[in-house]
Amino acid sequence: MVILPTLGPLHLMYPRYNAASVLRQIEHRQASTVFFASYSPEGLEQGLWRDRNDLALFELRPLADQGRVRLVGLGENAEALQHEAELFAEYLGQLPAGEEAKRNLAEAEREVWVYLSTPRLPHELASADFVEGLRERLGRVVELAGEGPATGFRAERMAQVAHKLREHGDAPVVLVDVLDYPELLRHFPEAEGPLDLEPSEAERARALMDRAWRLDEADEWGSLLAQLMELARPEARFLAAQIYLAAGRTDDALALLEDVAKDDFSQPEYLPGYLLARLGQLYDLAGNRERAIRSYRGVLALSWAPAEAREIAQAGMRTPFRVEG
Repeated sequence: MVILPTLGPLHLMYPRYNAASVLRQIEHRQASTVFFASYSPEGLEQGLWRDRNDLALFELRPLADQGRVRLVGLGENAEALQHEAELFAEYLGQLPAGEEAKRNLAEAEREVWVYLSTPRLPHELASADFVEGLRERLGRVVELAGEGPATGFRAERMAQVAHKLREHGDAPVVLVDVLDYPELLRHFPEAEGPLDLEPSEAERARALMDRAWRLDEADEWGSLLAQLMELARPEARFLAAQIYLAAGRTDDALALLEDVAKDDFSQPEYLPGYLLARLGQLYDLAGNRERAIRSYRGVLALSWAPAEAREIAQAGMRTPFRVEG
């Protein structure tokens, strides 16, 4: 059995274990079916992973749509149970002395995310040291709030998933949310984890784009821009336009996005919403309100767009976008 942790939006922090790396790990195993421990069949089908910024699934889903791989959710009622954890802190705050308990829980959860925010190589994620370190930090959450709603019923969910996996005689490839990863490994301690594979061009491109999504003032903007423009990907050119905008070169940003919009920019699935929302803002800055409104409407007409993109579009429909300061 192969068990691969997924990091959701934290894949942006891992150049050697980004969303494309997860796909490479699967292809290396020549898996025709991929099981998901942290999603239900309905959650996968309905695309609930999109609103959780599960970046690995944005890479995998197109392959499933092409019939190249089958995705199977094993987590019965997983999303509803995980939602319990999100509501738990609010519940704590309503109890006597609940604010202190809420702060303690928030601090324990912060330690988990600090631990996971340190980039690691694939083999490190499979190491006993990493798993035990994560298990210890997750254990503090359990000590404070108990196993159940506070953890999204993690132990119960992974026990049920383990039972289903044992019904598969061959060696399945399983993806599991990193927070569920140590619990699932309790049931399969001998499972194989991520391997240090030679990075593919797709992984290198993904790492570059991930860096651009996290653009920082300390980055070499010129070098990053040049590398993005070498990639024949609409997402890379969108990110190049983002750098132009950050540098105050709004005309260059608009020209580039108009050029990208002439071609197919439907993938990754989050790109159309972000691109049209930014295009609307750039049209507003250029004084072209009619085209801005058209772009904002385009975001709102999509069957799905990231919440941030929809918020930008809704705000832009009400008031023309302006740069403050």
